[in-house]
Amino acid sequence: MIIKCPYCGPRDVIEFIYQGDATRKRPEPASTDQAAWNAYVYDRTNTGGSHREFWLHGGGCRQHLVVTRDMSSHAISSVALARDVAASINDGGRA
Repeated sequence: MIIKCPYCGPRDVIEFIYQGDATRKRPEPASTDQAAWNAYVYDRTNTGGSHREFWLHGGGCRQHLVVTRDMSSHAISSVALARDVAASINDGGRA
């Protein structure tokens, strides 16, 4: 699988570290709701189709990325810097 890093260009997946599901909403850090934290840490769905994931380019620029790929074919449809995705979400999608 080849991931197109925005800084380094196309690189083999061996340079990257999978960091988890990018669609999950984390509870507030100060939350003491044990059920919410258990659901965040342990509950997972295994769906096919397009999915957003966090990846770290550990063997290159060390940037955190949001990769959208098909869970069945592993075809990657988009790669973006995680900070740009977060800024877009915080702007309400206007960025």
